[in-house]
Amino acid sequence: MGRSRAKDDENPRVRLDHGGVAEIAASEFTSGHELIVDGTPQSHVDLDDPTHLHFEYIVRMGAVIDQLPSGPLTAVHLGAGALTIPRYVDATRPGSRQQVIELEAPLVQLVREQLPLPKGASIRVRIGDAREGVGRLPAALHGACDLVVSDVFSGAQTPAHLTSVEFYRELSSLLAPTGVLLVNVADGPGLAFARRQVATVQAVFEDVAVLADTQVLKGRRFGNLVIAASASPLPTDWLPRMLAAGPHPAKIAQGAEVAAFTQNARVVTDADAVASPRPDASLFLR
Repeated sequence: MGRSRAKDDENPRVRLDHGGVAEIAASEFTSGHELIVDGTPQSHVDLDDPTHLHFEYIVRMGAVIDQLPSGPLTAVHLGAGALTIPRYVDATRPGSRQQVIELEAPLVQLVREQLPLPKGASIRVRIGDAREGVGRLPAALHGACDLVVSDVFSGAQTPAHLTSVEFYRELSSLLAPTGVLLVNVADGPGLAFARRQVATVQAVFEDVAVLADTQVLKGRRFGNLVIAASASPLPTDWLPRMLAAGPHPAKIAQGAEVAAFTQNARVVTDADAVASPRPDASLFLR
């Protein structure tokens, strides 16, 4: 998620099936374009350089992906946005096979028309609910994915049914033994929602880490946290130094720090799942 901006009537836009308006606009602060939904930037894409990851949490996801073994990846992405991460994987891991599940067909059409995918990219987009879509993926993908990314927002919130232990078990079934799950979580002071999300992912995966801006990780301001998880030890040897160096300085919590972060946090189930907290509108004002 990004900060809200005034609409430009000349920007290409579509009405989404489930409410709201999506538009593509030239970035005001950097090269490339932004996908904006209801005034809030959701994705940034630089067609001339797909490795240019503008949003901080996306940079952190890219840093984890870079640690995976070399060569093409098999990946599943839940939530398309402007396909920033699939484009990044295609650029840095030629020959990768990727599946994307996105609820909004008008959004996908807008992105394809205004920000076309690279020629030859093996990126298949499926329209539908993320959780239902996972259940419809080809059997050959189960146990074969190197990477699964869950970055789904309805407006400014992650839907409740994409936050439960049952959901994360479904995602774990897609991953190869050394595959990695990346989850984008947005939360504010206190981090009650994020703590429960990390505890829930821990109930499914052997190794879990959390990447975020230090002030966000301490619960001092609203922001994005990236949860990285795997059934095998995460490939994070070089990440602490990389994240601290920038361009967006951050911290990675692992081991005892994650245990302390989730202390007394209850695992989320389908029976008690709730959507992520809605940020205060003033957070996005420029």
